[in-house]
Amino acid sequence: MNISASQSALDFAGKGAERIAELFYWMTGGAIVIWIVVIGLAVYAVMSRRAHPVRMTHWLVIGGGAVIPTITLTALLSYGLAMLPELQEPAPKGSTTIEVAGVRWWWRVNYLDPSGGRIVTANEIYLPVDQPVEFKLTSEDVIHSFWIPSLGGKIDMVPGRTNRLKLHPTREGVFHGVCAEFCGEAHAQMRFRVVVTDQNAFDEWLETQSQASKSSSEMAEGEAMFLSRGCSACHTIRGTSADGMVGPDLTHFGSRLSIAAGVLDNTPQNLARWLVDTHGVKPGVEMPAFESLSGEEVDTLVRYLGALQ
Repeated sequence: MNISASQSALDFAGKGAERIAELFYWMTGGAIVIWIVVIGLAVYAVMSRRAHPVRMTHWLVIGGGAVIPTITLTALLSYGLAMLPELQEPAPKGSTTIEVAGVRWWWRVNYLDPSGGRIVTANEIYLPVDQPVEFKLTSEDVIHSFWIPSLGGKIDMVPGRTNRLKLHPTREGVFHGVCAEFCGEAHAQMRFRVVVTDQNAFDEWLETQSQASKSSSEMAEGEAMFLSRGCSACHTIRGTSADGMVGPDLTHFGSRLSIAAGVLDNTPQNLARWLVDTHGVKPGVEMPAFESLSGEEVDTLVRYLGALQ
């Protein structure tokens, strides 16, 4: 699957981002028109050696310096305002609904099923291509801002308030999302990845996410270490006694693309680094570093977490 390294609304893969890109190009064109007129008048005034009739001067200054910019800006304002109803309209009834809460410095993600239940994950969002999706956005601490540049516009996540955003992906791939509102020390590392796939693959992924983790005899040692080291005080792994709510749900951690809210790719080497050098990887994060773990213990935890598919 194609992974886009771009975080630009001009590299659009959604209807909202496409409309925003259109507005950008029109605004750029309007700015060029105004720049040419104003700079052209300035150059003409400097280079001309003859006296100008007062009437002509008035027309040049008023027409080029006021009338043309006013007409251009008014047209751009009208064009932009006309987009708002389309960009702000809710997703159709029956669309996939996703609750996302910003937490310093990661993302709690809940998919709502038709019965009102929640399928819980974190730091990664799957979306079906060519289908509208409604996001319900809030924050658990400070103001964050939810933004997937390639799919649509940004919207603030405010504590105690739920804001709504409709996105409509039009192209499959893996895209990057970010927090666009300064929220503290690790703000620049508060990221997430968005996987846009076909409807069948999305349904299969959602079904897998709804299930508890599968235990095996090979995983027993890692699960025991996870529980005994206190990880369960902050993290939930459904199917085990780990039921912490402070940190991300790790039930299917091994299937995710990244670690630490998009900071590192999810590889055994990066996971081992994250466990023992947490604050070196992501300064300010509230998760403690497990520097006291031996190399063998780190390997055991890495194998266990990687097996949570």
